[in-house]
Amino acid sequence: MNNSTFDLLIHAGRVVCPRSDHDSPGSVGISDGRIAAIDPPADSTATETLEFPDSVLLPGLVDLHAHPACSGSKYGVDPDAHFLTRGVTTVLSQGDAGADNWANYREETIEGSRTRVRLAISISRHGESSERPCLDDSDWLDVDSCVEAIADGGDLIWGIAVNCSRASSGATEPRLALDRALQAARSTGKPLLYGLREPDDWSFTEQLELLRPGDVVTYTFRREPHGIVAGGRVRPEVVAARQRGVLFDVGHGMGSLDFNELEAALADGFPPDTISTDQYAQHVGSTPQHDLPRTMSKLLAAGMPEADIFCAVTSRPAEILGLSDQAGGLRPGAPADLTLLTFRADAPPLEDVHGTARPGGCFEPVLTLRDGERFAPEDTASN
Repeated sequence: MNNSTFDLLIHAGRVVCPRSDHDSPGSVGISDGRIAAIDPPADSTATETLEFPDSVLLPGLVDLHAHPACSGSKYGVDPDAHFLTRGVTTVLSQGDAGADNWANYREETIEGSRTRVRLAISISRHGESSERPCLDDSDWLDVDSCVEAIADGGDLIWGIAVNCSRASSGATEPRLALDRALQAARSTGKPLLYGLREPDDWSFTEQLELLRPGDVVTYTFRREPHGIVAGGRVRPEVVAARQRGVLFDVGHGMGSLDFNELEAALADGFPPDTISTDQYAQHVGSTPQHDLPRTMSKLLAAGMPEADIFCAVTSRPAEILGLSDQAGGLRPGAPADLTLLTFRADAPPLEDVHGTARPGGCFEPVLTLRDGERFAPEDTASN
């Protein structure tokens, strides 16, 4: 006789764990905020049972580039209201805080949120708190202060954010900004989350040669000539960087996902390592809502295999963040961070940042669990 009993038992049409290659109809048992069993015996009992026959259950989604911030960032959005309710249980901030406002960011956003938040700290002391471009004044690029903040933050600070694009560099020479970020990275052993400068200002070859294995390039699929594709093929310097261990992230945002660019890269055998939203304040209240499930859907419509997409929003970003023991997989004893998605084949066409459309349906969030606590899309609040 089976004596398995749980606080909560969730049955789903598919239970998928990219880390373990599990993909089948099944169930997950949860007790005390942790995963107690995967596919427990059929006669298991629970205080409460939920049925989702038309949904896929995944490890909680991980967004490697977005703007979770409860205050202090012009781009910031409340992570519990705008990520956790949309399927994301772990999110990395791209430079919302710098050394001067790091302590407040830790207290308000990292420690004050149910969402698991990590920071790529800005090389600028001010992060995104100024209305000016974040790197606009070279005096803001303070290596010593950045290093001190990282020592204080420990594992809560994953790495260093430096976006050398024209929009973020402002009046600062981008070579100087990257050099300062690399100095801080070498001193602390941290990786970079890097936004490339437009190639007509500074060649991609020169920029990429400065990056190291484990550094992450984001905004990967900008429209040519500012993206990784030239003449329908992935630039050879980009391929060489990946071969050296540099990683490539989507960073969709409002200017960095072009369907033609993405489709050319996928056809050339160059999928992203991770899929991220670059979701920020301007997306709040968008129709349809910009979120990670919708971004995943655009990769699917462009031809990226579903299994690779699931990996790129769960196990792979969790591994990059050093959180494989906490996120990105389904295993007994792990935090009960789960995402349930449904696929609407009849959803309106998907659009890239330029309004180019592709048909194909859309993943939509149904329910998110963080340490066993439930969050639904209708819990989304205005920010």
